[in-house]
Amino acid sequence: MRYAETGYNLEIDLSTGNIERVETDPRLTELHLGGLGTNAKILWDRVPPEVDPLSPDNLLIFSAGLLDGTPAIGANRTIITSFSPQTLLMGFSMMGGFFGPELKYAGYDKVIIRGKSPDLVYLWINNDKVEIRDASHLQGKGALETAEFIKEELNEPKVQIAAIGLAGENRVYFASIEHGRSSASRLGLGAVMGSKGLKAIAVRGTKDINIAKPDKFWEICQEVLKYIEYRLQNPIKGVPAILSMIGSPQEMMLHDEQWHTTSFSWGHARYRRKDFWNEEVAKNWAESQRNAIERLVSCYNCPVRCGAIIRHPSLPTHRYMMKCYSKLTYVMAAMTDDLAFGFKIAGLAQEYGLDGYTTPQVMAFATELYDNGILTDEEMPGFPSNNEERFFYLLEKIVRREGIGDVLANGVYWAARQIGKGAEKFDHNTTKKHEQMVIKLGMLNPLYFLMYATGEKGNITQIEGQIPQTPLPKGYREEFVKDWIQVPTGKEERFKRFILEWGDEGKSFPFWPPPDLVCELVDWQETMHYIDDATGICAGLSSFPIKPPYHIHNLSCLISAGTGLDIDEEGLWEIARRNRNLVRVINVRRGLRREDERPPEDHWKKRFPEYEEKLLDEYYKYRGWNREGIPTKETLEGLGLDYVAEDDMIKKEILKEGVSLGGTTVKATKKQ
Repeated sequence: MRYAETGYNLEIDLSTGNIERVETDPRLTELHLGGLGTNAKILWDRVPPEVDPLSPDNLLIFSAGLLDGTPAIGANRTIITSFSPQTLLMGFSMMGGFFGPELKYAGYDKVIIRGKSPDLVYLWINNDKVEIRDASHLQGKGALETAEFIKEELNEPKVQIAAIGLAGENRVYFASIEHGRSSASRLGLGAVMGSKGLKAIAVRGTKDINIAKPDKFWEICQEVLKYIEYRLQNPIKGVPAILSMIGSPQEMMLHDEQWHTTSFSWGHARYRRKDFWNEEVAKNWAESQRNAIERLVSCYNCPVRCGAIIRHPSLPTHRYMMKCYSKLTYVMAAMTDDLAFGFKIAGLAQEYGLDGYTTPQVMAFATELYDNGILTDEEMPGFPSNNEERFFYLLEKIVRREGIGDVLANGVYWAARQIGKGAEKFDHNTTKKHEQMVIKLGMLNPLYFLMYATGEKGNITQIEGQIPQTPLPKGYREEFVKDWIQVPTGKEERFKRFILEWGDEGKSFPFWPPPDLVCELVDWQETMHYIDDATGICAGLSSFPIKPPYHIHNLSCLISAGTGLDIDEEGLWEIARRNRNLVRVINVRRGLRREDERPPEDHWKKRFPEYEEKLLDEYYKYRGWNREGIPTKETLEGLGLDYVAEDDMIKKEILKEGVSLGGTTVKATKKQ
């Protein structure tokens, strides 16, 4: 009997219409857990590095996390994985809501989609009955509208649906996949779904999931729930209010946005407005938010209401779901003071199926090019003079790929190079060809430098973790470290000292910690994310917030009790490291190198190039990678990834760097 997981994947070939229920190898669970880890293994085995992301030969994988559908609090993430049309690297985006657990209840851990349908279709998964259905009547409809149509058509009010809008149908490189309560929005996986002629996946399941040690599992879940209740009543002191609790940043509950609006940048990630926030703005924004929010909501099996249903009369569904920073992305990009504008355009963009982080930056980028004479009325006829109207104009052009929208639909990096005429210099906020958070802080943060530079997800929104972005005020540091139970075993004193001394003049690390300590802290942040992305536990309860209810100590016990596997902290850490390295070599095989690993140049006001290079060197060494960021043969074999080390392309790149192979150092010649 399989525990926690179903032990079956659903394989769909849209080119042939073939549908298979395939039993999975339990050994893969031991090695990778599930979710992102097993997704990566499938992509490595089945998608050659030369495959274009929008090719029928590419795979699109919808994976429920290993603990989805169990009593584990907040275990509800769907990990959607493919290759990104924006970065050309492995793209994975997490989606909350109810889809992942419903997929498990239907009897499947993953839906693996290959090929391309000649006509627009949707999948209907109803336990053991799986159909490919005609979706021609849904063409051009919004993602949320599509879900409502399918519910009515199937007469299944409890069906869970993931769908694309017009942007996905038209292969906009930053198209999202929408699921009512949540979105898989980053890295353009909606475009991959559209390229396959797949409008939606509808799932309904009524089966059970088995737990190996239900009493122990339930005991841990109750401890987690108790801690969540405690943290909701006891926010962290010394950090911005929206980050002081747990879940996603609590921007639906709170309207005080002084920190975001003064620390983050406006326009095309260029300008800071330190004088923006005042009493009048706060009052107006509070009123706009009260008028917009219908009610706060949670995802499956979670008591933390960090999302909100937004009323929007002009949408077909009259409402949509929003959480976190997305209420501000359009407002700040358009350089407007009107929060109501943000709620309106975000709703329209979500119906079209667009990423709420990239889209406003692309619009602001186009506006900058127009204001600087690089784009003119010839490319943008009838372009309005008001920024809010400009954004609505650009939204329609982009989703339809009309005129200049056909270029902008490829994202800032590719659009800048297609437009030319100096547009490249306005591409200053991308990393690995992907638009980053529009944050502008003062002093370089070494941890975030490494997470931005080396993160495989290509965006900080799915990397950042439990360490504050700036030093805590001195008066709060002692209290912070007093009950810091989440710290990994053996790291307590070093990590606590970091919090106590970071930012102080005259200490052993006056402005930043030494590189080796930075690497240890980053390793911890990344490890927690890779565990969450395999188990399906929401990052808002684990890897993202400060002092979360899930941590390295109780997660190993929870996973063991759920699956029946004997996994201790060290073993869990090794699995996360295995998954981390597997994703890295997939990207190396697709061309990722050291030169790609850099945060936006103006992300921090004060930068230190020599120190940053030293950080990168130290991090690669810490990871067991060579100077180009490629895992060595010893590292791969030590993690049970021998088959990766023997791949011809990886072997060639390792040899170029001259690393130890079986005790002998091999140096490559110029011919190699």
